[in-house]
Amino acid sequence: MERQRRERIASNLATVQQRIATAALQAGRHPDSVRLIAVTKYVGIEEIAALYDCGCVDLGESRPQSLWEKTEQLRALRPKADLHEPRWHLIGHLQRNKVLRTLPLTHLIHSADSLRLVSEIESAAGRIGRTIDLLLEVNVSQDAAKHGFAPHELREVPNELRLAKNLRVRGFMAMSGLHSDEAQIRAEFARLRELRDHWQRSGYVDAAELSMGMSGDFELAIAEGATMVRIGSALFDGIDA
Repeated sequence: MERQRRERIASNLATVQQRIATAALQAGRHPDSVRLIAVTKYVGIEEIAALYDCGCVDLGESRPQSLWEKTEQLRALRPKADLHEPRWHLIGHLQRNKVLRTLPLTHLIHSADSLRLVSEIESAAGRIGRTIDLLLEVNVSQDAAKHGFAPHELREVPNELRLAKNLRVRGFMAMSGLHSDEAQIRAEFARLRELRDHWQRSGYVDAAELSMGMSGDFELAIAEGATMVRIGSALFDGIDA
């Protein structure tokens, strides 16, 4: 990749990081309380490698197949001599027939959107001898086109999660409504925060993460308590991938 494009990615990353820090401070929080998940689904491996070289180690993919492919491609470009492996996050829908292949490659699954999927993850995790960290996806906007639990389905902790031995619920993920205005977006994110707080009061003290906010609304999400923001287009603005 030519130098100009690498410099643009580095500049975009610095801008996004500054916006995250500013939003956190305005909310009375430390900037380190918000983690950037760089969404790489629309760019190629050279752009991903450039971002990784700038120190962005949390990478998010929507499709399991893309995560498989890009994991291998990045390993080929950045072999064992590297000090750190990237942390791959699956942020999109995970079909049950792709769970077993995806789990060993994934640092965190953001999109556990049904008890059937949770059960499959629990079973597959036991087969590979790992404990899997995941977030429960919640359809806070109640958009029929979106995946996820309805908020009322998680007011009580399901027995399937209480009995799970091979997974840990680390928190919740949500997207704002496609047509929501700013006030609605904040209300939707606040609903997810309230659900997280309810779970913690119920004894799930480790379920602290809130993955919410993307390029167009992440500052609103931080104001409502986001601990992870999933940003793609703002990082690759001006890059012809």
